[in-house]
Parts: sequence; structure tokens; C-alpha cells
Amino acid sequence: MQPLERLRKNIESVYFGRPQTIVHLLVGLLARGHVLIEDVPGVGKTVLARALARSINCQFSRIQLTPDLLPSDILGVSVYNQEKQNFEFKPGPVFANIVLADEVNRTTPRTQSSLLEAMNDSSVSVDGRTMPLPQPFMVVATQNPFEFEGTYFLPENQLDRFLLRLQLGYPRRDQEVAILREQPGRIRLEHLEPVLSTEEVRALQGQAAQVKLEPVLLDYILDIVQMTRQHEMLHTGISPRGSLALMQAVQALALVNQRDYAIPDDVKELVIPVCAHRVISRSYMANGDLSAAERIMQEILQKVPCPA
Repeated sequence: MQPLERLRKNIESVYFGRPQTIVHLLVGLLARGHVLIEDVPGVGKTVLARALARSINCQFSRIQLTPDLLPSDILGVSVYNQEKQNFEFKPGPVFANIVLADEVNRTTPRTQSSLLEAMNDSSVSVDGRTMPLPQPFMVVATQNPFEFEGTYFLPENQLDRFLLRLQLGYPRRDQEVAILREQPGRIRLEHLEPVLSTEEVRALQGQAAQVKLEPVLLDYILDIVQMTRQHEMLHTGISPRGSLALMQAVQALALVNQRDYAIPDDVKELVIPVCAHRVISRSYMANGDLSAAERIMQEILQKVPCPA
């Protein structure tokens, strides 16, 4: 069995939701990106993230974000050692391969922003020193819908750091029956064994970067991006960082599907999860309509001619 297939099957053994959600989570891992999982409480966001971490033989840390959490609680702090007469840095939970940032929008913007450098540069600056984070490094953040009490909006520059934003939705009836009978998040998850090493993950990330994209497919991506910048209902279109993120995600999806070349269907599948959170609609600016961006991106996808 292929390494990625082993990884997918291992996660499927404890997460009984949509299989495509697992595929998109693996896309984030292979594209060296970060994933934001947004949905109501109790639909399996934390189980999915923990299943990925347990399936890889790596360092894992979980941060429960709360309103009173400080940046130093995430990054670490220097403590004075009386015996050695100097300050020693005690790394925070961000120094791990996979970091689960649970309920990221329940903490203050100041603490949210402390994750920015780590997510963007895979390093943190503390006390004038820049320290690299372990590789591979991935943040899987979960958040509740903004309508819930006690939540803070994520700044646009932090949203842009997430390669994909996923929504799980409620499980089908047969899936929920299996959840009730087997309780995988409580029983199986604790005994889940790793199926990949960090070295294998880094090798797969290198393979994803080598996946072929024909010039016509790059033009297709740029046509979609350009239309977001010209659309009358969008206040802000996709930036060059966004177009690069879409290209890298498409390469990773092709590899997950066991191909060394990308196809137009890869782009179509990823436009919403990769791009919808990167644009700002005028209706959102006027009345806070969060769903407008997805509708507009779907409309753009239908209008841009798809290469044969």
C-alpha cells in the first residue's frame, strides 16, 4: 500500500466524516501549509486533527486557546537559572511538528497574531533571537462560527496564512450510527499507531513540489485569480500569495490521487477551500455576510473557461 494511502486509511479508522475532508487535510500537509477547520462544536474537528498527528511519528502539541492566553504561553519564555547565572529559554507548545490550535477564535487578536510568524516563516523570534521550528511544521486550527458568543474575528492577514479552510458539516445518518456504536474518538483514537515517519513526510512534500503543471493549467489558475480582482462584488481579490497557494495545493492533490501531473479537476476541487477565505466581498463589508465569498467564487469557477 502506498504511504499516502496508509495514512488516509489510518485517519479513516477514527474519523467517520466525509472522506474528501481527509484528502484536503493531506493536501495541507503535503503542500507545507496550514489548515483551518471551521464548524459548530462536536462534529469531529479535534478528532480529525489528532488522528493526523497520531498517524505520523512526530512531535505533537495541543493549545487550547482561551481569552486569557498570552503570546508567551504559545511561543515560550526565558527563565533565569540561578545555578548557571543566565536565562534559559523554555520552548512553548508551538515547537512541535503538528500543532493543534483548538478554538483559535476564542483568544484575543494579540495572541492570535503570535502564531503569524511561526505559520509564515516556520520560526519564532523571542528575546531578540530567531529560532527555527521542527520540520515538517503544520498548524491545524479549529474555530467555531463567528455567530457564537465569545469568539473573535481572525484578522485577514492571519486567515491568508491558512492554505485551506475546511467545513466538516454534520455526518450522514449511517456515519452517525457508526460513531454511536464504536465511539472512535474515545476508544480507537487512543490506540492509533503511526504509519509514517517525519522523514517520509518530508520526502512526500518534496514529491508534491515536483508534480507537473502544464502551462494551460497555470493560465487557468491565473484566469480565476484575475477575475476575483475585477469582480464588481468583491472588495479584495486573491493576492499573488493566494495564487501560489492554489498552485501548491493542486500539486499536492494530484500526488494524493497518485498522479505526477495535475488536471483541471484538481483546480476546480480546491478553488473554494483555498480561495474563498482570501477574498472579501462587498456584502461582507456592508452587513457581515460570510457566505457571499463562497457563492461568488463558485460563480467565477463556472464563468472561467476550463481547459480541455
